[in-house]
Amino acid sequence: MNEPVIVKNTFAVAMVALLQAAAPAIVAVGMLYGLIFAYDVPADESFHGMAVIVALLMVLLPYPTRNPNSQIFAGTFPLAVGVLVRWGIMLTALLAIAYVAKFTEQYSRRVILTWATVTPAVLIVVTTVFHEIMRRMMCTADNARRAVFAGFNDISQALAKQLRNTEYGMTVAGFFDDRSSDRLNAHGSGRLLGKLSELATYVKEQAVQVIFIALPVRHMQRVTDLLDELRDTTASIYYVPDILVFDLIQARTGSINGIPVVAMCETPFYGARGMSKRVADVLVSAAVLLATAPLLIAIAAAIKLTSAGPAIFRQRRYGLNGEEITVYKFRTMRVMENGGEITQASRDDPRTTSIGRFLRRYSLDELPQLVNVLQGRMSLVGPRPHAVAHNEMYRKLIKGYMIRHKVRPGITGLAQVNGLRGETRTIEQMEARIRYDLEYLRNWSIGLDLQILAKTAVRVLNDSKAF
Repeated sequence: MNEPVIVKNTFAVAMVALLQAAAPAIVAVGMLYGLIFAYDVPADESFHGMAVIVALLMVLLPYPTRNPNSQIFAGTFPLAVGVLVRWGIMLTALLAIAYVAKFTEQYSRRVILTWATVTPAVLIVVTTVFHEIMRRMMCTADNARRAVFAGFNDISQALAKQLRNTEYGMTVAGFFDDRSSDRLNAHGSGRLLGKLSELATYVKEQAVQVIFIALPVRHMQRVTDLLDELRDTTASIYYVPDILVFDLIQARTGSINGIPVVAMCETPFYGARGMSKRVADVLVSAAVLLATAPLLIAIAAAIKLTSAGPAIFRQRRYGLNGEEITVYKFRTMRVMENGGEITQASRDDPRTTSIGRFLRRYSLDELPQLVNVLQGRMSLVGPRPHAVAHNEMYRKLIKGYMIRHKVRPGITGLAQVNGLRGETRTIEQMEARIRYDLEYLRNWSIGLDLQILAKTAVRVLNDSKAF
């Protein structure tokens, strides 16, 4: 966890990230044409072809770092080095292409040499500016996560001090320990919030998002008990091991400024990973909404003309971190249940309208949720959101149920493409769905999202459980 999680990943952040990714290509091509104009050199087809190749290379070449997420909060010097290395790789690839294609004699050497030496300086300035903009947007009070510690000792105090003095996007609320303030001498060094048995209740009531368990290894049973008590929360949980026995579990740990921590329960969408998924969500959902706008209007008109009630049905569901959101769907029923008790739709459900059956059969009723994706309430791929009433029922029956809310809910998900969509008649069916949801959290990648979207497209046309 080398940087904060974006709790409120806004549209503005996604747009800045998109511009940040496109900026190197824009600068490189812009500088090329600027020098062509300045030196009064004809901009012929060879230069146009070079501009296209440069733009593609600048977009596709990765940044030379072991951890791409560190680009968000890297210092100016590492950023500059990264820009220079990337520029060197791009020039090498460009020269290789020009040599193979035998185009080297068709370009003005004056333009190429000036461009190759001046552009990196401009790229460093632009990269630094975007880096600072992104840092300021992410390091705000709205994006900060509220953290508490289970255990008051030298390790937890040292880590709390590090979190307060650095840009990890966290605010430390205090500590929980079974010993009294007088015994711990905690009056000046940290706020004692209560006993360990009170931790789970405090986390739920105060919307705590990060928990550091800093109990000695000899108290591992107490750690296990705490994990069980915290399963009904959406908090990220880290274990801060005892330094004296740290070598036994070093392969499973990370560190914050040299202080080791073990991630036990964390979202896959932190730092740049979260931004890449958000940018993809915004681009794809906006494109699909524009392409299907006539169809959406036609469906809304058909619903209004064939049955009484609004075209759009709004339902309360749980979203990221278990916060309540409003999800949009085309109305497919004559009733609009949204209270404490909701009956799941079933095959040949008498509440379903004639056009509603068609919409549900081909999942067209879900299209308005693309607006939810643009709003940042949902994602294209993720655990399907359940009605609030169902959430409150199943969180009491299924251990670890609420962990699925550590990511934005999706229009489609891993459970749905594995045959677990539609009505869940038994607790075993819901448990199977939750297992797939948690598997998605453990194994997420852009590639997995693409697989799920592709399988969804195939299943929409041939799904016996769509009704």
